[in-house]
Amino acid sequence: MFLETRYLHVLSDDTGPQVSCYITAPAYVLQHLECRIINSMSSLIVSDNEELVSNVITVECLDMEKGIPFPICIAIPFTARYRGNYRDIMVKVSDVNLQTSYLTPKALERPRGSYKGICAEVKVYKLGIFSVVSCLKKESFTITKKGLTLKPSMDSRISLNYPPGVFNSPVLVQLKVQPVDPSLVAYLKTQQDTSYLVLCTSPLIHVQHPSTHPFQEPVTVFLPCSSQPDKKNLSSEIEPKRTASATTNKIIPLYLNRTKSASIRKPGNNTCECLKLLGIRSQDTGWFVLDDVVVRTMQSGLISFELCEHLERFIVLHLSSIVDNSHLVSFVKSLEEAMLSTTACIVLYHQKDNPHRVVILVVPSKDLNQVLRNLRLEAFGSPPEPSRHFQVKEGEQLLLRFTGNIFASSNGKDYGKDHKLIFHLQRKPRLELQIKEVDEFGNYSCPHYKGTIEVYKVPKEKTDPSLDQSVTLSENNDQLPICKLSLRLPKHEKLINHPQRTKRISTDPLDALWENLLYWLAEELSEENAECLSSSLPLRRSTIQLIKLKNPDDLTEQIHALLCSWKKSLPNSTDKLRLLARHLRKIGRSDLSKELKFKWENKVFTEPQPWFAMAE
Repeated sequence: MFLETRYLHVLSDDTGPQVSCYITAPAYVLQHLECRIINSMSSLIVSDNEELVSNVITVECLDMEKGIPFPICIAIPFTARYRGNYRDIMVKVSDVNLQTSYLTPKALERPRGSYKGICAEVKVYKLGIFSVVSCLKKESFTITKKGLTLKPSMDSRISLNYPPGVFNSPVLVQLKVQPVDPSLVAYLKTQQDTSYLVLCTSPLIHVQHPSTHPFQEPVTVFLPCSSQPDKKNLSSEIEPKRTASATTNKIIPLYLNRTKSASIRKPGNNTCECLKLLGIRSQDTGWFVLDDVVVRTMQSGLISFELCEHLERFIVLHLSSIVDNSHLVSFVKSLEEAMLSTTACIVLYHQKDNPHRVVILVVPSKDLNQVLRNLRLEAFGSPPEPSRHFQVKEGEQLLLRFTGNIFASSNGKDYGKDHKLIFHLQRKPRLELQIKEVDEFGNYSCPHYKGTIEVYKVPKEKTDPSLDQSVTLSENNDQLPICKLSLRLPKHEKLINHPQRTKRISTDPLDALWENLLYWLAEELSEENAECLSSSLPLRRSTIQLIKLKNPDDLTEQIHALLCSWKKSLPNSTDKLRLLARHLRKIGRSDLSKELKFKWENKVFTEPQPWFAMAE
């Protein structure tokens, strides 16, 4: 009997368990299966033109002697922010040697218990590493001896006409279409001096033919190539509640990363406009220009040409003038590289009620404002401001190195290590860390501790294929950081308990009486009286200033310390009571002078009694 079981996995950087997958198999098999999330391997899983939309999971059998009655069903939760006509959702299966295959999901929207999201469900015949990716949609066609007009569903304007007799036997052809965003072409015009002559391009076409079957007849190709994008086809790429299309996630703003001062020049009405076809026979040969192929302009922004050989990829450039072939090859290489990259930046926000807790994200430039709004709703705030913008590829690892007087920890214990983020356009890379100062006595001249986060790209060839979460760069590595982020942390408020008064304990009752009298007098004098008395008493100005510095916010303590200092400076034989009474009369406080004498003569610290009480 087959049962469905939900497998949970607790990530080290998460507060609760996540659903890794749902597996449907016999009960005795489910007891011996283990499913774990291994997102640290995601950079090795994704390939060109793929975008990861789920966790990377591994499914293993703990008891190898148990026979598994394949196929079994595995459903993996995923979230795809956009798909479009040109992209498809596939389940990618990899073994320990990262040899991969693709499975088409059977069901995408079937709620399971309390989980109401979308799952990609497939039947598998072996265990291994599973992930859900968004990739270019691939369509397969069988070309018989009778020929075929091939029209892919992703773009009705594209067609490949295989005439009768093009192959001697039936041949399977696979086709993928990769649209080129006009904004990307505009950006590349600012990078190369000769690229301004490129007006627009056709989509990039990927075709797979068997190399053992050469063309017996030329194949006619029809492609769109217009500087005005087709609104009908673009509308299918717009995701709900968004204005950006599925292809505009690769847009690079014109003001970013300008390496040359070349400006975009308007070609105007130039009679020298021409169309050039570029192709690539295999990855080993590279791009080249097919000068012998004539590209013709058709109606409705379409072009046509005839192919006499297999090409793995090809594209047509619309030029305003004749350009050297080497420049065209360089442009197409840059275009292909830019289509795999995204403009992004690093965002670091502090938790408002706990500045030692920070969140770090790699954010695509077009999503920056929305991400900042969401962080504020989560009670996070700046500074610092986002880093400068840079180019990053899907699955590329970014190493975060803390320098200066601040370091970080992911678990609150191991400080001083480097941390990493793996960029996935549809996965929202996020890292939450605890930060603290390296030296609490450092940055003594500033109200906060200061540090810097240096961000490095880790080349894919240096990525560790193991499950180790730690990432390091060799010490002798001369790689420069792609960006830096200034970091600040408020200093701790140190509480120092100062005694209110320091009293000398004396066994002489007269000393205790003097202490009480002087403190009583300090409480009775106003601030104006205190200023007059300090001028009247023979005390040094430095002594008065020192007393004020020691007790800046307590007037009573200031006056008491002033009187004690005056009394201590007098010889023992001086009649201190008579002298103090004279100074009080001098500042206009004869009432305090009389009351002082009364307290002293009665040798008790009491209020003066009414005359009728004294008479009794």
